[in-house]
Amino acid sequence: MAAQTTMAMQALAHRATPIALRKLKCVTVDVTGTLIAYKGDSGDYYCMAAKAAGVPCPDYDRMHAGFKVAYTDMANKYPCFRSTVQMPIVNWWRNVVRNSFLEGGYEYDNEVFDQVFRRIYAMFGSAAPYIIYNDAQPFLRWARKQGLIVGVVSNAEFRYRDIILPTLGLHQGSEWDFGVFSGIVGFEKPDPRIFEIALQKASGVAPDQTFHIGDSLRKDYLPARSLGMHSLLIDRFQTTEHRAAREAGVPVFPYLSYAQKFISALQEKSEAAVMI
Repeated sequence: MAAQTTMAMQALAHRATPIALRKLKCVTVDVTGTLIAYKGDSGDYYCMAAKAAGVPCPDYDRMHAGFKVAYTDMANKYPCFRSTVQMPIVNWWRNVVRNSFLEGGYEYDNEVFDQVFRRIYAMFGSAAPYIIYNDAQPFLRWARKQGLIVGVVSNAEFRYRDIILPTLGLHQGSEWDFGVFSGIVGFEKPDPRIFEIALQKASGVAPDQTFHIGDSLRKDYLPARSLGMHSLLIDRFQTTEHRAAREAGVPVFPYLSYAQKFISALQEKSEAAVMI
């Protein structure tokens, strides 16, 4: 499987660094890990919510491990935050939170759990657990100033669109033009259909006139490239996955400011080719 991924990555990377771009019209950007990030781990907030309700909590690391198991299980059973089944999103998260504590070794009675859950659900429906990267707003504004349509594409639910991004200073109309959120559209990365929806929202621009930027080889780069979109990766933490991708020829940069320079250089080559 790893060898197949590497071969696919090399083939797509070869097509991902053209001498010049066709006239670029749209840029789509992943959210978490690219524009914003969590402050700490989810387990930290779960334990703090339990302690605020006056009940014990497992150690933070074990709680975070429990969250990853519970979240993955729910995401596999009910993808896209329940959007494909008749389940209120608050119940989707209620199951994740309850099972996270169970995986961590703690079980609370219903009254106590309701107190803990309300704190956690409210917390993650606000901007409190997140930070915005310093280069996020300048990059998005630069792209729009170039006349590009800017979209955000995220495996997230409606609160990212309605609360979290605006509260962090990333507003529709000033930083981005449209959003595609898995919990709303019913498809999630790496399903190429979420990128097809993005192209439709961008007035039907062609894939080769679109650049997607994200932090995941599997969820961002490969599906975008499979549709013929240009793509690059942001590697803020110098991971081994990104190092391997870079060695295979994938454009990988530590910051969005570097991505901006890369895209600008390709655009200049494109314009020069047209003049010739």
